[in-house]
Amino acid sequence: MELRHLQYFIAVAEELHFGKAALRLNMTQPPLSQQIKQLEKEVGVTLLKRTKRVVELSAAGESFLKHSRNAIEQIDKAIEMAQRTARGELGRLVVGFVGSATYEFLPPIIREFREKFPSVKLDLREISSFRQQEELLKGNIDIGILHPPLQHSALHMEKVQSSPCILALPKQHPLTAKQTIDIQDLKNQPIITLAKETWPTLYLEFVNFCEQAGFKPKIVQEATEYQMVIGLVSAGIGVTFVPSSAKKQFNLEVAYRDINQVQLTAEWVIAYRKDNQNPILKHFLEIMNKRQALLQADKENA
Repeated sequence: MELRHLQYFIAVAEELHFGKAALRLNMTQPPLSQQIKQLEKEVGVTLLKRTKRVVELSAAGESFLKHSRNAIEQIDKAIEMAQRTARGELGRLVVGFVGSATYEFLPPIIREFREKFPSVKLDLREISSFRQQEELLKGNIDIGILHPPLQHSALHMEKVQSSPCILALPKQHPLTAKQTIDIQDLKNQPIITLAKETWPTLYLEFVNFCEQAGFKPKIVQEATEYQMVIGLVSAGIGVTFVPSSAKKQFNLEVAYRDINQVQLTAEWVIAYRKDNQNPILKHFLEIMNKRQALLQADKENA
């Protein structure tokens, strides 16, 4: 049985006239009659009662008409769903991200994406940079927002945001009396940092700046994410350096100061497999690129 057989039968059953049904189907009457006879033979029952004057549905025909309409409706729905999925309007996108991406970069992108594609399931997973590369290569996430470095021939990578770093220190710390902090001021100060494995480039750059200033930083505690780092600073355990966007993480017990003569920059990159065929990824990237263009335009006009 073919789909056209159901369509032919529905037309005749609704018109109860072979000539009108043939006209509706843009075909002649004889082949339509043959197709209905073939359908009845395949089903094994009489679906239409014919006389010279009228065409009527049999009891079996009425039942078959109801289910035929349902079948056509389900097929049409399946076609629509397949087309919407191919256009990236349905389906699932898995986004891996580091916690610091939620300070400024990620939230507006997620908000706009949900507004434009409400039927897409957006699976958000907070994952360390090191693990994101592994999850990308395995195909467990579609796109990652992470810290450099990242190098693999199977992955496309590009920088999406950078932020100058500032010093975060307890509100009652003596150094808060200064408007800006010199790198030498950090000598012998207890330092809290993100773990080297979490953000290796930033960790190594900070250590290098200190060593160039003639001292080795006194690192007393490492943490995996900046939320934890800021919490330890507010507890008075030490001072730390954070992206300037971290100031949006409001904390009454923490003060922020610029660091003189230190060009310490935090960077975020996105990465995805070059062979990723998920059509939803394209929409996510378009929204992200649009936002990046607006931010760049704002910087140029400032």
